[in-house]
Amino acid sequence: MSQTLGEMLVASGALSEAALREAQAYQRNGGLRLDEALSKLALVDEGTLYRALAKEQGLPFVDLDKGRIAPEVLARVPPETAREQGLVPVLERNGRLVVAIEDPTKRILVDQLRFALGVEVAAALAQPSALKRAIARYYGAVPAADTVARSMKVEDGDQESDAPIVRLVTRTFQQALEARASDIHVEPGRVAVRVRFRVDGLLRDAAEHPLHLHAPLISRLKIMASMDIAERRKPQDGRIGLTVDGREIDVRCSILPASHGETMVMRLLDRSRSLISLRELGFEDDDYRWFRRQIRRPNGIVLVTGPTGSGKTTTLYGALTELNRPDVKILTAEDPVEYHIPGINQVQVNTRIGLTFARILKAMLRAAPNVILVGEIRDHETAEIAIQSALTGHLVFSTLHTNDAPSALTRLVDIGVAPFLVSASVQAVVAQRLVRRLCRECAEGYTPVEAEVRAMGFDPALVAGRQFKRARGCRACDGSGYKGRIAVFELLEMDAAIRELVFRESGLEAVRERAAASGALRPLVQDGARKVLRGETSVSEVVRVTRLAAGEDL
Repeated sequence: MSQTLGEMLVASGALSEAALREAQAYQRNGGLRLDEALSKLALVDEGTLYRALAKEQGLPFVDLDKGRIAPEVLARVPPETAREQGLVPVLERNGRLVVAIEDPTKRILVDQLRFALGVEVAAALAQPSALKRAIARYYGAVPAADTVARSMKVEDGDQESDAPIVRLVTRTFQQALEARASDIHVEPGRVAVRVRFRVDGLLRDAAEHPLHLHAPLISRLKIMASMDIAERRKPQDGRIGLTVDGREIDVRCSILPASHGETMVMRLLDRSRSLISLRELGFEDDDYRWFRRQIRRPNGIVLVTGPTGSGKTTTLYGALTELNRPDVKILTAEDPVEYHIPGINQVQVNTRIGLTFARILKAMLRAAPNVILVGEIRDHETAEIAIQSALTGHLVFSTLHTNDAPSALTRLVDIGVAPFLVSASVQAVVAQRLVRRLCRECAEGYTPVEAEVRAMGFDPALVAGRQFKRARGCRACDGSGYKGRIAVFELLEMDAAIRELVFRESGLEAVRERAAASGALRPLVQDGARKVLRGETSVSEVVRVTRLAAGEDL
C-alpha cells in the first residue's frame, strides 16, 4: 500500500507527528490540501515537501535552479501561455514534451497543451519558488492587465492559433452570434459535452462534442476569462473581451462544479450595438409618458422588478439615457457595468475588496449626485441607504427580484426596511417580462377561440371579427415562428391609499386589490394583450410569461 504525503514526510524525519497533526487541523479548517497547509505553515523545507509530493502523485521531480533549458524546448510553449499558466517546458525526447508545474492538480494543462501543440505532453513537479524564477528568467516578467487572453482577436483568417481547441472555441462564439444567442451553455454529461444557445429567451441545442474535449475546452475558456485553471471544486466568475468578425463582444462567464464536471455559462453582450431606447424596448405611448413622468421626479425611488434576464438593466439604462444632460450628475453602482455610457459616472462592485453596493452608495452621497442607480437591492443595508438617499433629495433607480410590482413593496419590508420608510420613499414600480416577437415573414392571422380572448382580458363582443396572429415558422426564423423579443410591463404608481396600506403593513393582497381598484396598477397581461392585438406577439407567449391559470385551457 502506497504511503500518503504525511506518512512519507514523517518516515523521512522531515516532519514530526505533532507537526503533522497541526497541519492536518489547519487543512480541515481552511479547506486546503495537506501540501497547501504544510506550505502555508512552513513546517517543511519546500524542496523536501515537493519531492515527497511528486513521489505521492507519481510524477517526476525537476529542480529548475540547476542546469539550463535548451532554447528550442522553450520555444515549444508561447511565452504568454507559460506566464499565465505557470509552467515551463524542460525537455523534449522522442516526440514527448515534459513541462514543469508547481501544482499536481494542474495536470489538466497537459491535455490542453497536447491539443494546442499536437505532441505528447507529460508533467513534472517543481518547487513554486523555483518555477517562478525560471519563468522570469526564460520568459520575462508577467505583462500588465491587458493580457493576451483578454485582448484576443477572433477574426476570419486571423486566428491566434491553429490549435483544434482554439478553433472550436472560436467557432462556438461565431455560431452563437450568428444565431443571435444571449447565452452559451457548456454542459458535460455522462457520455458527451452538450453546448446550448439561449435564443430569444429559450434554450436550444447547438452542438455535442466527445467527452474527452471537455477538459481542454473548459481550460481554454478559463484562460480567456482569467479564472483559476487548477480550481475545479468551487464556482468561479470571470469576463472575456473579444472581437468576433469585427464586433466587440463582452462575455460574462460563470463556472459551476456539477456531477459530471464543470458546467459553464457565458452571457454575451455586443458592445458594437447601441443601447435600446425605451420606445424600442416596448413602451406604449401612454406607458412611455407615464414612465417619463416618474423618472423626472426630483426625488424618491423608482424600482424595476422581474426575474433574471427580463431586461431590467436595459430599462434602467434607457431611463438614464433620457436623463443624461450636462446639468445632471448621475452616479451608478453596478455588478457588472454592462454598458459604458458617456457622461455618467459608473462604479463597478468588487466584493473581494469590500466594495459593495452599500459602501459605494455611502461614498456616492458625498459626491453630490442628482440621480443614483443601484444595480440591485440585495440586503437591508443597501435598501436602507437607498431609501435615505431618496428621502434627502436624490432620485434613486434600482432593481428587485420579485414576481410583480406590488410585491416589491412587501419585499422591502421583508428585508428589514421600516414600513413608514417604504411608504414615504417609493414613487413607482415597474415589473417587466420579455416575450418573443412574432416573425414578420411568416406570422399568420387566425380567429381566436373564446378561451384565448378571455385569457387576454378582452370582452368577446368587443373583439368579434378581429384576428390574432400566431407563429408558423420559416427559414428566416429557423422554424421557430419568432425573431427577437419585446418587453411587457406592469406599472404601479403610489398614491395616498397605497402608502397608507404599506405604512400599516396590510399585506400584499390588500395592496394589490387597492391598486387594481383605483387604477394605480396596470397589470402585465393588459400590456401583453395590447401587443397581441397589434400582432407583435402571440397569446401563447403572453400566457407563458404571465403564468395565467387560463393557460392550461389554451
